[in-house]
Amino acid sequence: VQLVESGGGLVQAGGSLRLSCAASGNDVDDYDIAWFRQAPGKEREVVSCIASSGQTTYYADPVKGRFTIFKDNPKTTVYLQMNSLKSEDTAVYYCAADGFDPCGNSGWEVDGADYWGQGTRVTVSS
Repeated sequence: VQLVESGGGLVQAGGSLRLSCAASGNDVDDYDIAWFRQAPGKEREVVSCIASSGQTTYYADPVKGRFTIFKDNPKTTVYLQMNSLKSEDTAVYYCAADGFDPCGNSGWEVDGADYWGQGTRVTVSS
């Protein structure tokens, strides 16, 4: 499975960005997808995830009500719509995929993932 992120950039606080994660490879539709982020000097954290079916999603508390994760119809691209961005959202955002259905209502239920993208940088200026 290959994951390619895009959509990062520089935005003012209060603005919006949409990140994309294009997934390809065998049985890619069977993988749960998550967005992680890592800010300078901080540990990587899960931001949001979506189950392969698209029926289950999860949002970390800091982004609830501001970020939305969704898939396109062929389910090969996962998007993260980020609204009302804050300076604390500044980080490198990574797309990740895992085949063991780790996306649940309470979070990403494994440590890490099977596959990772290269990351896309988001910088929010205050």
